[in-house]
Amino acid sequence: MGDRTEALRNRVRGAFETGTPLSIEGGGSKRFFGRRPAGEPLAIGDHRGIVNHEPSELVLTVRAGTPVGETQAALAEHNQWLPFDPPRHDPASTIGGVVACALSGPTRPWTGAVRDFVLGTRIVNGRGDVLSFGGEVMKNVAGYDVSRLMAGALGTLGVLLEVSFKLLPRPARDRTRVFEMSAGDAILRLSGWARSPHPILGAFHDGDRLHLRLGGSEPAVAEAAERLGGEAGDGAVWETLRDHRLPFFADDGPPLWRLSVPAHVPPFDVPGSTVIDWGGAQRWVRSDAPESVLRSTAAAAGGHAVCFRGGDRERPFHPLDEGIAGLHARLKAAFDPGRILNPGRLYDGL
Repeated sequence: MGDRTEALRNRVRGAFETGTPLSIEGGGSKRFFGRRPAGEPLAIGDHRGIVNHEPSELVLTVRAGTPVGETQAALAEHNQWLPFDPPRHDPASTIGGVVACALSGPTRPWTGAVRDFVLGTRIVNGRGDVLSFGGEVMKNVAGYDVSRLMAGALGTLGVLLEVSFKLLPRPARDRTRVFEMSAGDAILRLSGWARSPHPILGAFHDGDRLHLRLGGSEPAVAEAAERLGGEAGDGAVWETLRDHRLPFFADDGPPLWRLSVPAHVPPFDVPGSTVIDWGGAQRWVRSDAPESVLRSTAAAAGGHAVCFRGGDRERPFHPLDEGIAGLHARLKAAFDPGRILNPGRLYDGL
């Protein structure tokens, strides 16, 4: 066990014994997300580096404090990637932060979410014990699902030390097509394309135009581009969208909401402006509308709403029903009986 791991374990163990809350910090780039952090800072940013990368096996084990950009650069040398294309809202963004927040980029509906590629984790639980779950192969099922619990837990179940991922080769060809059309027409068009075997890797509507990303073999992409039409677009737009560098995402605007709904749902009639991502399944909304309006709108469509940035930090996430809330509470009690790890960051009382 490395010195840094031992230091983190001892710090958590001491906090458990004294009942001292800890606020886990990697690169500090996700402070805006979730409820306000509480407790003494527990820095993991220097617990970084690639532990193991087997290009021929398409697996990677990396320490949680490793910057996302550093990880992506190392994989690019072998023409590989994390297929959920983790967002970097800040250069300091770390692998642990991406997993803890369960953040996926524009490829998510076609390649999978963060938790789909997590093979294993190594954590410090709320008692200060170092635990390992899963492994580096899919058939190592012991603890596999436990590892996936860490995706989206916002550090409330454990301090991430290492994460093992399944990788994929990067597509041989990547091409962007742009179509002038309304948001409503874009959703209808995408619903039709979803029933066809087109090699789509991204689809978002910026308010005026539909951007479509095609990725795969050279012949498949060329054929799809000819069949679907549109105009040639700038492929850099996907990184700009992923990392929230479009003008729409500027921090000086109204609260930023993320509504997750079935992809075929027509555009919402809510105050504010909207960018539609994930082929219609993710609606980014800039709005000063009351929380109740946005949540009820999403719920009526069969989805949920999260206040992603700005707004009321006391209730950023969609309320849980009684059964799910009880399950969350039991998991918290099992992993963090002293309730010292990022207390209240996800929901009040967790």
